[in-house]
Amino acid sequence: MPTIFIKKIKLRGTAIGVALLSLIVFFLLISMFMHKLPRNMSLKAFDPHRKEFPCNYEKYSETPLNEEAETWFREGLAATSFDLWPDDRDYVKAAKLWSKSAEEKHWQAMLNLASLYIQGKGVGKDTERAVSLVEEVMKMGIPRAFDFMGTLHINGTGVRQDATRAYAFWSLAAEMGSADAQAYLGERLNASRDDPARETWGNKALAYKLLECAHAQENGRAASILGLSLGLDGDQQRALNILHDGVKFGSEKSAIFLAVSFGSGDATANSREDKDRGDRYGAIADMLRLNPDLRLPNLDKVLPLPPAILPYWDGEKETLINGAKPVKATSLADIKPSPASLRQGRAHIPDGLVLPDEPQGGHLIQHLHTDATISGFWLAQLAKPYTPKQVAWNAAQVPMYYAQGESFTPPEDITKESGVLRFHYLGNPVPKLPAARHVPDWRVPQGVLREIHVPSRDLRSSGLLTAPATGIWHGEVDPAHPLAKVFNQWTRQAYVEEGQPFPDPRDRGLDISPKDIQWQWLDQANQPLPSGRKDITIRNFSPSEPASTTR
Repeated sequence: MPTIFIKKIKLRGTAIGVALLSLIVFFLLISMFMHKLPRNMSLKAFDPHRKEFPCNYEKYSETPLNEEAETWFREGLAATSFDLWPDDRDYVKAAKLWSKSAEEKHWQAMLNLASLYIQGKGVGKDTERAVSLVEEVMKMGIPRAFDFMGTLHINGTGVRQDATRAYAFWSLAAEMGSADAQAYLGERLNASRDDPARETWGNKALAYKLLECAHAQENGRAASILGLSLGLDGDQQRALNILHDGVKFGSEKSAIFLAVSFGSGDATANSREDKDRGDRYGAIADMLRLNPDLRLPNLDKVLPLPPAILPYWDGEKETLINGAKPVKATSLADIKPSPASLRQGRAHIPDGLVLPDEPQGGHLIQHLHTDATISGFWLAQLAKPYTPKQVAWNAAQVPMYYAQGESFTPPEDITKESGVLRFHYLGNPVPKLPAARHVPDWRVPQGVLREIHVPSRDLRSSGLLTAPATGIWHGEVDPAHPLAKVFNQWTRQAYVEEGQPFPDPRDRGLDISPKDIQWQWLDQANQPLPSGRKDITIRNFSPSEPASTTR
């Protein structure tokens, strides 16, 4: 009996030992796995006293985006646009759309989705999921993700709070080209002396390099910090120019400062009080606070710097914003063929024709294997879609044509187990005029872009010459240019008066010669009033009106 008892003890002891060993191995594997995660990567310590900084641009690292994923991403932006009232923003819809984009490795959608998980908007709050999404984007080499990871560490969101690692991540992100990281570190280093307790250090030389690099990338925060610092250093004219740039880049802070400067007539305003200019900057600041997505490259159309005479303004804030925001030339000739016109067989609907909002003859529903009682387009739908697969199947269906007397046959991917299939009558196609078929650019509903008519003439100019006509000009460099990804943006526009030089990118730190830039005229010149003073003239695209009659 004692012998048996001893054997049992030995066996139990062996079992416990194996269990403990397994547990230790498990935690070691977890530790090794966690150590390999980007959140725990080895980092070079942040050095606030370093002398040099490599100015890189984040556009270099941004990967091409899947076209369909980009469409979902844009739809998500539209659903949460700052141009909507807060209660009208649909974060649930955005989360679903960005999740689909994230599956296609759309890095912008992945970072936006991470923000939703952190805030619990449209999805359940899940900081671990947010961190994992950011890590996926880090693996893609996107500088903005490393900046994001720094923010997660400084706040202790989903990771252990660690200011040392936060600054190390920001330092790495800045070196990779993140304009936000460059602006933030530039602000932290732009002090007269070190004060680590307040997270500020006295390294103005490096601060200016960081801020200049971010300014070249049109970062509004960097422009406001750099402009204010230059003003304090006594370089008032450059301070004014850069703060004016800041407003173009969407910086509310820059607009507020210039509103106060011109309203009081301080040194930045050349010690001349100019209430009219101050009021305009103030109005623009209000609009930038409501919609931080706004960019105003054509600011000089509504608010040029002194000594230019200000055009007449009707006092409406929207007039200033509409005049200053980017524009896109549009015509009915740009309307793409409808998706239905590109389909084959029963699903084909000739271009220029669309199905009616309400079917002729009312709503009809028929079952599988019955004969169509009327000719027209019918939509197959599962009667009670419960599973995600059934819901997805219904959403993927398109209208199909059946002539009267034709039998409804089941699609190849439908079985008895799929559920009850019904066919809904949608009617016969009706003509739709091109004007009614026009779909605005996705940025128009967000309030960040205006569509305009194609100019009456195709006018182009080299950046070496002065502008041959007054109006909004759009600039581009050859796609093979080393800085093409940085320069060629939809916001690369400027309002230039006839006879005046085009903007020189070197003034913003971009090493691009004016001779390499091709500028295209988009018109939109301010028109004179009977008094002779120019008026802020807004001529938007209207599909139902010719270009000559729109304003």
